[in-house]
Amino acid sequence: MSQTAKVRNDTAEVILPTAGLSGQLINGAWVKPVSGAMLDIINPCRSSVITTIGAADREDVDAAVAAAKAAFPSWRRLASRTRGALLTELANRVSAHSEEIARILAAETGNALRTQSRPEVMSSIEVLRYYGGTVAEQKGETLPLGPGLFSYTTREPLGVVGAIIPWNSPLVLAAVKIGMALGTGNTLVLKPAEDAPLAVIRVAELAADLFPNGVFNVVTGVGEVAGAALSGHPDVAKISFTGSVEVGKLVAHAAADRIARATLELGGKSPTIVYPDAATDDRIDGLAANIINAMRFARQGQSCTAGSRLYVHQDVFEPVLKKVVEKLAVMKIGDALDEETDIGAIINEERYSAVREFISEAVNSGAEVVTGEVPPAAGRNVGFFPKPTVLKGLTNDWRIVQEEVFGPVLVAIPWTSEVEVIEWANNTHYGLAAYIFANDLTTALNAASRIDAGWLQINRAGGQIPGMSYGGIKQSGIGSEYSIEGALEAYTARKSVTVNL
Repeated sequence: MSQTAKVRNDTAEVILPTAGLSGQLINGAWVKPVSGAMLDIINPCRSSVITTIGAADREDVDAAVAAAKAAFPSWRRLASRTRGALLTELANRVSAHSEEIARILAAETGNALRTQSRPEVMSSIEVLRYYGGTVAEQKGETLPLGPGLFSYTTREPLGVVGAIIPWNSPLVLAAVKIGMALGTGNTLVLKPAEDAPLAVIRVAELAADLFPNGVFNVVTGVGEVAGAALSGHPDVAKISFTGSVEVGKLVAHAAADRIARATLELGGKSPTIVYPDAATDDRIDGLAANIINAMRFARQGQSCTAGSRLYVHQDVFEPVLKKVVEKLAVMKIGDALDEETDIGAIINEERYSAVREFISEAVNSGAEVVTGEVPPAAGRNVGFFPKPTVLKGLTNDWRIVQEEVFGPVLVAIPWTSEVEVIEWANNTHYGLAAYIFANDLTTALNAASRIDAGWLQINRAGGQIPGMSYGGIKQSGIGSEYSIEGALEAYTARKSVTVNL
């Protein structure tokens, strides 16, 4: 099949949320924004409006935070296993509506139904069930301070959590924030991204009558208004933000101004290092598939963990690139709701144009296009469909090698010295993920110990699994998520009690 964008106008439509189109779930009720402001949600594959929802401003955020604050005292006193049971029930409800939610997700994000949106819904269910089953593990410690003294610690929730999520994986990230915040006894105000809020709203509809009023609140709207109001709110005890480094810095400043806690999961420019023994005749096919998966090509490269810097040993550089190109050539680009589609669309015109600029600048500077092209200008076609692009003939100091493109662009650089390639891998202000492919595990583990990244994968390129500790270092973020340990560290405070016996 050729790599041509195809939009299917006859694809079955999605079933949209109904009550949630107001955009604001506050104190257990769906309400319209005070200002009456509205926001169009665009299908990036069809360049058409899916629906219009309410857009919150500061007054709506104030109301949501007030509801969460009022609900906190009784919610925190519930047994953790009771809170966990409610999370599990939410997972069951999502499971019962999984196909409906997956279609909404595909329509709003441009992420292909078969390869991305359905798996994301399944991952979201798994995350909610994980926290539903583990939140009872909020155990303290006893401390042997000496004769006549009994000292112990407990884990206490922080209060109101404000969570802000991006558009590239909105559902699973919402599930992570919901599971961690509510499971540990906090109340929550969740703001989904303005580009892709509908699947999250549908889940919120399923949760509206499940949790006590005010425990789980949702506000929609643009980041500069609703997001800024939430991150700077004096009654928000903690902010959990997933998004860009630039916005993450603003969130961190807002939290620091009132000494609030913050978890930041930001961008990445992840290296993929390939050793020669990983590209033998019997391994090269699987290796190429893993490189494509690590790059998140099936998500249009729109992932903070995308392995977008490919360092392949000189001895196997050309054979590896050839095999990657062969596999990319049979991946079909098209409407995200088409069952045949492997790769969907970039989220919006702004992101598409930025990706186009990165590729154009690199090509004009002498980079060789192994596969793909400089995308046509936005507006030339319906939808935002850049082809998967692989570039070579560049060095580690190029802008496209150093900065996060957040599009389907892989830069490939050959290496001969292991010391040098690890220096290249670490020569970035990011430190989120990294991928190592080597048949010799001693070699791989030694390399892993020297790479600056919060999450490394060896001979695999899958996504995060509930229970693992996931988070970045350097400017890729602060704190970790996905594990119960991460939830306890980031969403609770340790209280110490000492008793004179």
